[in-house]
Amino acid sequence: MTLLLTRSDLEAVLEPEACLDALSEGFLCADTLPVVGRRVRTDLPFPGTATALLPGLLPGVEAYTVKVNAKFPGGRPALRGVICLHSGRDGELLALLDSATVTAWRTGLAAALGTHALAGRGEVLGVIGAGAQAELMVRGLAELRSYRDLVVHDTDAERAEAFCGRHAGRTVASAQEVAAAADTVLLATWARSPLLRLSDTREGQHFTSLGADEPGKQELSADLLRAALLVVDDREFAATMGALATAELPPAAAGATLADVLRGAHPGRVSVEDRTVYAPVGLPWQDLALSWAAYRAAERAGMGRRVDLLT
Repeated sequence: MTLLLTRSDLEAVLEPEACLDALSEGFLCADTLPVVGRRVRTDLPFPGTATALLPGLLPGVEAYTVKVNAKFPGGRPALRGVICLHSGRDGELLALLDSATVTAWRTGLAAALGTHALAGRGEVLGVIGAGAQAELMVRGLAELRSYRDLVVHDTDAERAEAFCGRHAGRTVASAQEVAAAADTVLLATWARSPLLRLSDTREGQHFTSLGADEPGKQELSADLLRAALLVVDDREFAATMGALATAELPPAAAGATLADVLRGAHPGRVSVEDRTVYAPVGLPWQDLALSWAAYRAAERAGMGRRVDLLT
C-alpha cells in the first residue's frame, strides 16, 4: 500500500524546528555516500520545464526519493509535481507526496540555515519575491534568529501586502529599495536578468538567492558575486545550471559549500564588512530528509490516504 500525502497532510505534520534539524544533519553527512545525486532538467514544447532529482539518499535512512517537477512560471502554483518515496529494501513505493509543498519547505528551510550561517547580526530583513519559498525562509529564519524590521517587494503588490500582513512587515516599491533598507536580503523570484548589482549593495550585507536554480535564471549580477564570499550547496550544480553558470563564472568562484561552513572547514563570514551570498540549486537528499520525516510523522498521526497502485 502507498501512502498519499497532499499539501494539507504535509502542512499538518511538518514542523520547522524538526525539519531544520534534519536538514542540518544532512548537510553534515550526505556527501559521505558513494552514490552522487543527479539533477536533470529539460525544456518543453510548452511554456515550462521538466525537472527530476534522483536519488535522494541519506546515511541511516533505508529509503530513497525520486522527484519529478513541472515548472511553469505562469501557473498558480508555478511548480507542480510528485515525490516518490521508495523502500531501500525492496523498492516498495511507500508514499507519494506533493512536491510543491516538500520543495518549498526543504528549499526555504535549507536557505534559512545558509542565511543564518553567513549573515551578520543586522536587524533589518529584506524579501524580494513573496512566494512560497520566501514564506518558508522567513519562518525558518525566525526559528534561528530575530530581526527588528521586515521590508518586502514583489511584482504582485497584493501578494507583497499579504506577506507583510502575515509577518509584520512593510512593502517597498523595488528590489533596490529592499537592498537599501535591509542588512540581510532573501531573493526567491523567476528573474532572468539581475535584480541587484554590486552598486545596489553595501559592505556587510548578506544575500540568499534561490532564483538561480536552472539555466537562464539570474537574480544577482556577476560583479556582485565576484565581490562577495559566494557559498553554494554544490559547485558542479552551481556551475552547470545555477548562479555560477548564468553569470559565466567558474566553479572556483564559489569560496565554499554550505557543508564546508557548517562543518567548520570554512570560516564563512570573517568580518562585519564582508559581503556574503548563499546561492543554492537544491540537492536530492534534501527531498528525502523532509519526505522521510513527513512519512514517519504521518504514519504516527494516521494522516494521508492509502492506495494500492498495483490493483
